[in-house]
Amino acid sequence: MQRRSLAEILTGAVVLLVALGFLIYAVSSSGRSFASSDGIELSARFDRIDGLQPGADVRIGGVKVGSVVDQRIDPLTFLAVLRLRVNGDLKLPTDTSAEITSESLLGGKYVALVPGGEEKVLANGDQITITQSAVSLESLLGRFIFSVTELASSRSEEERNNNEDAKPAPAPAAPRGGAPAR
Repeated sequence: MQRRSLAEILTGAVVLLVALGFLIYAVSSSGRSFASSDGIELSARFDRIDGLQPGADVRIGGVKVGSVVDQRIDPLTFLAVLRLRVNGDLKLPTDTSAEITSESLLGGKYVALVPGGEEKVLANGDQITITQSAVSLESLLGRFIFSVTELASSRSEEERNNNEDAKPAPAPAAPRGGAPAR
């Protein structure tokens, strides 16, 4: 009985070590880490951040250079405020812009940074002032459907009006009483 429980304990320990190994591999290959990484923290304000979550990527030219740390609403302006952690070795100009974009049509959102041309660089705690909010796919699709419906109804109205104008005038009715008019 003692031998069997020792074997079960060793088997359980091996399974836990393998699971821990997979977890470490998954975290390291995803670009995330357990400890807070060195870097500078920046903030940016947006009208809307649809679908963007804390932990989302911050990219420059499609390359991950940081992540979204936090999001909140400014109670005075009602703008969404994002805190971004970006690699500290990057020297981002003060006129760098930030935009929220999609990975694909159905993919997740990320923050794309576009460095400017200023000589001054952003420091830890600075704010990115040039921002472009997320574009809502549902809103664009709704506008498209509305405009197509409007166009179709205006065309059918034009065709109806043109058909009524093109009809010949009705022939005069024959007099009643059967005798031809002289």
